Amino acid sequence: MTYTLITANRNYSSWSLRPWVLMKALGIAFEDRIEPFTKPVNYEAFREFSPTGQVPVLLDGERTVWDSLGVVLYLAERHPGVWPQDEAARAFAMCGVAEMHGGFSPLRNECPMNVGVRVNKGRLSPALAKDVARLRELFEEGLDRFRGPWLAGQVFTALDAFFAPVAYRIRTYGLDVGLGAAWVDQMLAHPAMHEWEQAALAESWREASHEEELAASGTLTADYRQHA
Repeated sequence: MTYTLITANRNYSSWSLRPWVLMKALGIAFEDRIEPFTKPVNYEAFREFSPTGQVPVLLDGERTVWDSLGVVLYLAERHPGVWPQDEAARAFAMCGVAEMHGGFSPLRNECPMNVGVRVNKGRLSPALAKDVARLRELFEEGLDRFRGPWLAGQVFTALDAFFAPVAYRIRTYGLDVGLGAAWVDQMLAHPAMHEWEQAALAESWREASHEEELAASGTLTADYRQHA
């Protein structure tokens, strides 16, 4: 039976991107179902298919698997390649995924994901600067220890998938991650990321609260999205 992966808008939904790009990269077949954000709070509508009222959600027959980390852990038990084979790389990847899942709040709040735009961020807040410094450190450590081009070695894993939304944020806001920029370029060039981006650029609908967050994040310098 083929999985169904429920996600939201390509421009906004950073959590959706994680399992989506992982499944695409590993060749795990799924039905792609989009439930767009239509208002600031979509909880009641999303509760029809998600126990948390959030996306992403993976449907496997009668089984519902929710939360991006829950989905990735579920897939890892059923498909090879989610985690690196090398034990040291696997430990690094697991720690990085957990850190991304539970941390980087200033990055999330001050740099909301919006794939199709570019923003002049100006001076970074101390909290955001700390997050960016940590990203640089983590990316450079992974590339140096495991020789790249991916964060845990020569093949794409869950670690890359979990930081995929960050690659878009880095580009959108011009964040400096030092030598980690090599991974950002590698990530943005991946065919699955290209597919996601093309869908994001083709989206004509907008959700007001997400657009307000974008406007508050800095000075918009380019908008490549399709307009209605």
